[in-house]
Amino acid sequence: MIYYLGLDIGSSSIKAALVEVSSGKSLGVVQEPKKEMSMFAQKNGWAEQNPNDWWLHVCNAITKLKKQFKVSRAQIKGIGISYQMHGLVIVDKQGNPLRKSIIWCDSRAVEIGHTAFQEMGEDKCAAHLLNSPANFTASKLKWVKDNEPDIYKQIYKFMLPGDFIAYKFSNKINTTISGLSEGVFWDFKNDAIANFLLEYYGIHKGLVPAIVATFSIQSFVNKKGEKESGIATGTPIYYRAGDQPNNALSLNVFNPGEVAATGGTSGVVYAITDNLSGKENTRVNNFAHVNYTKSNPKIGKLLNINGAGIQYRWLLNNLAVDSYEEMNSLASEIPVGSEGVCFIPFGNGAERMLNNKEIGTRIVNINLNNHHKGHICRAALEGIAFSFFYGMEILKSDGINPTVIRTGNDNLFRSEIFANTIATLIEQEIEIYNTTGAIGAARAADLHKGGFKKFGKTIMDNDHVMTFVPFKDKKPYLKAYKKWKKELELVLNK
Repeated sequence: MIYYLGLDIGSSSIKAALVEVSSGKSLGVVQEPKKEMSMFAQKNGWAEQNPNDWWLHVCNAITKLKKQFKVSRAQIKGIGISYQMHGLVIVDKQGNPLRKSIIWCDSRAVEIGHTAFQEMGEDKCAAHLLNSPANFTASKLKWVKDNEPDIYKQIYKFMLPGDFIAYKFSNKINTTISGLSEGVFWDFKNDAIANFLLEYYGIHKGLVPAIVATFSIQSFVNKKGEKESGIATGTPIYYRAGDQPNNALSLNVFNPGEVAATGGTSGVVYAITDNLSGKENTRVNNFAHVNYTKSNPKIGKLLNINGAGIQYRWLLNNLAVDSYEEMNSLASEIPVGSEGVCFIPFGNGAERMLNNKEIGTRIVNINLNNHHKGHICRAALEGIAFSFFYGMEILKSDGINPTVIRTGNDNLFRSEIFANTIATLIEQEIEIYNTTGAIGAARAADLHKGGFKKFGKTIMDNDHVMTFVPFKDKKPYLKAYKKWKKELELVLNK
């Protein structure tokens, strides 16, 4: 039997998966390290990790995977890589990291990006970058230039986290258009590296890695890569993408109208379009999707909701309940609209979709005689669902027309109340799949040959769990949503 290896380079752990090349069936997934990886924060708002730590955990995960499933290096015929987005890795001519990686949740470059947006011009950024430069990789590189000039002078190339892992396997430094777009280095209007941004930031174009196609023979494992990782010399790296585009790929989301959603600690709605609109670029991020080409541009519009599952977890920890199952059971006894109780679920920092306002979490309209914890549980699930629908309304105003939502089986969408509320409001089905980013990355290694229809069938055959179908009577859900939105607007308009 022969296999593809999939790696998912997260900020808390590395996941590694094996899938059968012939069927796409997952053999299994392992995680390294067992405890969450630490982040280094020299100052408030900073977050850094050592890129060589990622590599160490990748090598350990591969060793564990091969041992657990009794697979030899000769049986692994290709590699796919998914990685935490927006990180900055900088290396010298020998390929050694010059400093720790400034990762996705580090906010030191916010002001640099904000100033660039104003000075380069909002319309120009929207038309060419489809985004504000914000706190993305390009702005982080500018921060290094301004604050660590001695380090900056030694830079040979910058990389995204997945580029670094591919480099450690192969000793080849390259990246993808999708990767450059997530760092806001890509000019969509000219279909080229964003020279005007590099010039504005004073970054030399020579620091940009060579570009390879997302699905292609990107490089091969070399002898040093084999010695450290245990993957045979000559094994091709066929694919890499940031975690959100890869999550969409893992759920067979490639075409306009298809939406990938995640309801974890925070929530994500990632919708595909072929429309190069940057109208909502301060609230929605726009990246080249994995199947973007110059002749057929596919854009992933990413809307983030900080206040999602963290709200429900907070209730679990602070209400007199024992489990999510108990909370869901209590909530199911309460009618749609929670009999007036309203939960505004934005207590996890500033919300980009609310123009970076930090409004906190609010529970309103509680009647101490009539309402109990069941109402609070229902109102919380509805409030988070309503925030997703609110985000979908923003995406619709930016040209997205959802035809289906697909999501994993390990988050809020397992709650019937949550999933039914969203499905009914958007009047579209929600399909639930039992898959992970590492499995998706492993399967994507096969796409260098094409065969997207077969890829989608593999996911349907192996991973589909269930589908939530919208209820015919939308009125009570719409009535509850309008009340919720009115409460939100009262807060926003203060």
